[in-house]
Amino acid sequence: MRILGLDPGEKRIGVAVTDPLGLTAQGISVISYDRLENALNEIEEICRRYEVSEVVVGNPLNMNGSRGPASKKAEKFAEKLRRKLKLPVFLIDERLTTAGAERTMIAGGASRRKRRETRDKLAAVLILDLYISSR
Repeated sequence: MRILGLDPGEKRIGVAVTDPLGLTAQGISVISYDRLENALNEIEEICRRYEVSEVVVGNPLNMNGSRGPASKKAEKFAEKLRRKLKLPVFLIDERLTTAGAERTMIAGGASRRKRRETRDKLAAVLILDLYISSR
């Protein structure tokens, strides 16, 4: 069974999934949404399609480790996922994953437009990689 990694944001959610053995992560999509319920439905469909057994959500803690507004939103999002999916949902510290994704794409020569299109997906991959390596 696979693990789903999510990088939730205000308007977009980066999505990544592991291979069937849970060893490597690959970005699969970015969900753009106006209503959270629509995004949750799309995530539910992805979980079915990929036979996901657990979900990891990036938790953007402050640099000092405290919970700020974005972290509290991620925690509420994770709770909604638990209720909707009936799967284990874990939060993982994702400080600087989006910045890391941006640096990786700049180093790779990606245009500003391409970076904007793929940043959230790559951040989800980094979140999932962190989770895999912590197990």
